Amino acid sequence: MRRPPALPNQPGPPFNAPAARRFRAALGMGPEHVAYDLQASYGMPYATPELVLAWEGGKLVPTSPELTALAGVLWCTPGELIGRPRTLREHRIARDLAPEDVAAALGLGLLPYLQLEEDEEWRGTDRLTATLADFLRLSLPDVIALTGKEEQLAELLRGAVTTTRRQPYVRQVCKLIPLDKRLIEHTLDGLHDSYQAQLATTLSWDDYTATNRIQKLGEDFLAGIVMHFWNTVEKGTS
Repeated sequence: MRRPPALPNQPGPPFNAPAARRFRAALGMGPEHVAYDLQASYGMPYATPELVLAWEGGKLVPTSPELTALAGVLWCTPGELIGRPRTLREHRIARDLAPEDVAAALGLGLLPYLQLEEDEEWRGTDRLTATLADFLRLSLPDVIALTGKEEQLAELLRGAVTTTRRQPYVRQVCKLIPLDKRLIEHTLDGLHDSYQAQLATTLSWDDYTATNRIQKLGEDFLAGIVMHFWNTVEKGTS
């Protein structure tokens, strides 16, 4: 039997394929055992060992119902099979909550809430955002990503680490993120030093190799600049 297609407005959440493989191996199950349980216990007659391996190999992403069923078979939570949640819907699924639960917490009807889930970015009011963050136990990085501010933050951070004039960026990051100004200053200074240290590690190489190595190190650091920022913030507050 063919696998039913996902609804156009219901793509699968980000799937952590290595985690699925680890959970299955820890239980001593083969793909055929997972497929059988999906068929017998979760009403998925189209589940086959090949489908399970396709999920684990990253060739296919399970839909939300499939992910929930797979978590049941692997004796874990859906959140443990999801990569980093970014959208409202992904955060809800990661916490194994029904839409009705989150809607009730926000004081919204189900249909208005589901309309909010359709958006790629959360556009609720400050009050709703605070309520949502508390109910879903969202961290500040989660809220920044959920509200669509992460790329703006990344752009500011890339500017800050590649210049000696960081004060304009400190002010702009302060406007974007509710953190202490001194913490942001310290964090941007640390990121700048780390970025320069990455580039300095290749000075002993020959010119051609060093140039290419510097470019690659710089690109890699800037690509992960938001992660570096939050890691540095966490160290500064611990």
